[in-house]
Amino acid sequence: MLKIPELLNNLEAELKRIIDERQLVNPLMIGIRTGGVWIAEQMHRRLNISEPLGLLDISFYRDDFSQIGVNPNVKPSQLPTHIEGRDIILIDDVFYTGRTIRAAMNEIFDYGRPNQIVLAVLIERDGRQIPLNPDCVGTRITLNANQRIKLTGPEPLAVHLETIDAVA
Repeated sequence: MLKIPELLNNLEAELKRIIDERQLVNPLMIGIRTGGVWIAEQMHRRLNISEPLGLLDISFYRDDFSQIGVNPNVKPSQLPTHIEGRDIILIDDVFYTGRTIRAAMNEIFDYGRPNQIVLAVLIERDGRQIPLNPDCVGTRITLNANQRIKLTGPEPLAVHLETIDAVA
């Protein structure tokens, strides 16, 4: 059973280590809507980051919206206009295929070229389709093909394992 407090503590410890190791200076933290923002709010507070939290909605950068349509609840991203040369901590809830992160980085680079991006996720699961890896994780899990993990929140944060019925 995945326990949110334990996962958040693990992620916080990993982030502190990587901030020191990679010598991040005044990092900008960005959460990917929706679950990534919930995790980023926790990490932003725990790490006492002074810069306001950035919010990213990748709906227009997804590579599958031609198949699934554009999300009707798209919210604008809230990022500082100056990304150039900044150290960025990008936060998401679940790392699965890598496609969400690819889309997020495309949008970030539209704002400028950061110095470096640290990727932190609460849960990394198997199923990678793009050659990306998180730098910091709360935990890693392996799921069956018909399973998925969903974060609900923001208060309280909870993790749910769902089984998807096979399509006949």
